[in-house]
Amino acid sequence: MRDSNEKKGNGLALLPFLIFIFVYLFSGIILQANGVEMAFYQFPAPIAAIIGIIFAFIITKGSLDDKFSIFLKGCGDENIITMCIIYLLAGAFSVVSKTMGGVESTVNLGLTLIPPSFITVGIFVVASFISTSTGTSVGTVVAVAPIAVELVEKAGLNMPLVLGALVGGAMFGDNLSIISDTTIAATKTQGVSMKDKFKANIGFAMPAALVTIVLLFIFGRPVSTPEVQEYAFNIIKIVPYIFVLVAALSGMNVLVVLTGGILISGSIGLYYNSFSLLGLSKEIYSGFTGMFDIFLLSLLTGGLAAMVSSAGGLDWLLYKIKRKIKGKKSAELGISTLVALTDAATANNTVSIIVNSELAKEISKEYEVDPRRTASLLDTFSCVMQSLIPYGAQLLIAGSFTSGLVSPVEIVPYVWYSMLLAVFAIVSMFTPFGNRYLIKNPWDFKRDIAS
Repeated sequence: MRDSNEKKGNGLALLPFLIFIFVYLFSGIILQANGVEMAFYQFPAPIAAIIGIIFAFIITKGSLDDKFSIFLKGCGDENIITMCIIYLLAGAFSVVSKTMGGVESTVNLGLTLIPPSFITVGIFVVASFISTSTGTSVGTVVAVAPIAVELVEKAGLNMPLVLGALVGGAMFGDNLSIISDTTIAATKTQGVSMKDKFKANIGFAMPAALVTIVLLFIFGRPVSTPEVQEYAFNIIKIVPYIFVLVAALSGMNVLVVLTGGILISGSIGLYYNSFSLLGLSKEIYSGFTGMFDIFLLSLLTGGLAAMVSSAGGLDWLLYKIKRKIKGKKSAELGISTLVALTDAATANNTVSIIVNSELAKEISKEYEVDPRRTASLLDTFSCVMQSLIPYGAQLLIAGSFTSGLVSPVEIVPYVWYSMLLAVFAIVSMFTPFGNRYLIKNPWDFKRDIAS
């Protein structure tokens, strides 16, 4: 029996959020129609958010001072500020480590260890490790794609298959890395630690990766074995990535982990003369500025979400969704569907997580979905959709390295990892599979915002 006192909210309050998404999506469609490259990434997301915020100020009742107060409280929420600081440190670590040669050494080490007859599997494994270490799927595709295309041509491999393996491996790390912006957004908005989210996520991500490897072993064998090449690498330059992975999974505060990673990468870079002390400071700042868009977007959407929630928009949406949700399983499926559809609309997995975070948290509380589980589903299904939309950055960039021989649409059917990840994640909603780490009472653990 439905509670007569249940808040029905105000559906009109959601209009600013819908305007934000519409402006972001419509601009991409228009630019795409005009032949603009990377069309869905040309219109700055923070500007779309500001347009939504202006409409929120117009339609929300109350004095202007009250509206500003609500907006600023949303921007200054502890979780939002923590998330923004982590973005800055993650950006700095990524740039400093790349500049001192960490990415190049990691790629070359992987290619050195992989037998030439297992190139396709090797591309997937290397991409998975790099993306997990660096936290960026786009950066992984950019680093590995030129080498992958060259190896494909020499070995007579199926180009879309290899690029699909590359994109799948890149999304493996995007989903699991503790310095990925999607992981940061998912964990901080749900108030769980990265270590716990990783353990909740790996239960269905690893089986998907293993099945992908088996399939690539079977269907990805080269027609001819390319000549063995020597790739130069320095094992010392891989140490910062190993430190960050191990330290984060051990439960160390993520701010400390990233700061330590920056110091280690910076020290190695100074020792090998990759940059001077002044150069190091510039690289760190470059990492900060590289995260400006997502930093600003997080602040603005935090304020926008506070205004929408204050006006009753979240209550209205919850009321409508509850009428469709029958229990915990359908709640998880609903959260996953919402974030996937938002990513399809915005072509940005981090944006889709931020947009749906408050609603997901409320659904999680209402139906006692473990918040670690909620964080992993938000991250997983945003990454799944992001790797399967042909106008997403990952597929666009992968296709661009083939000089027009392969289109992003042709790569989509071969992104097997992402498809399997979705299947295993859905199976875990209806069976005990992949849920061993989660305790019986989902709220019987200490939430740790800072770790």
